[in-house]
Amino acid sequence: MENVNVYDFDNTIYDGETLVDFILYYIKTDRKIWKYVPKLIIIAIKDALHLFTVEQAIEAYASFLEGYYVNLGDTTQNVIKFWDKNEKKIKPWYAKVQKESDIIVSGSTNFILDEIMKRMGVKHYIGSSIDKETGKFIRLCFLENKVKAFYEIYPDKHIENFYTDSMNDKAMMDIADNVYLVKKNKITKIK
Repeated sequence: MENVNVYDFDNTIYDGETLVDFILYYIKTDRKIWKYVPKLIIIAIKDALHLFTVEQAIEAYASFLEGYYVNLGDTTQNVIKFWDKNEKKIKPWYAKVQKESDIIVSGSTNFILDEIMKRMGVKHYIGSSIDKETGKFIRLCFLENKVKAFYEIYPDKHIENFYTDSMNDKAMMDIADNVYLVKKNKITKIK
């Protein structure tokens, strides 16, 4: 077993919620998203208050993904433009501690993460994945599903240090030797 450092992404390494920022990016560029905004606001509030189970999160995002996301077409250029604007929100502390063996485990979707992971030089990461044809989750990397995904993809790794901003990651905390809570740029060991 190889010991590794594992990091949550949103509000831990990235100063904000990637999906929320990406939707805000689309609000400025595509009026069709506006009809989903009220429901997306409710989803964001429930997520911030930890009022979701994995099943409820999948259900909450379903209408948006099936109604809007599947009709976006190729998002590659928009993802690049999004990160051109938002890359500055990567917290500087991470570059100081980054190792080649680091693994990032995030609820954000792979199609958004791929570009920023490449820019940051992160080779190992797990995000949520969505079937582009149906808009259905293939994997929702959220709550206890993060642990399941971690063990499926990295069965030979052991979490020595885990960094997160949220108690939503309790399941990941439970399998790590050491846990660090990240609030803005302040890092506090809690386990």
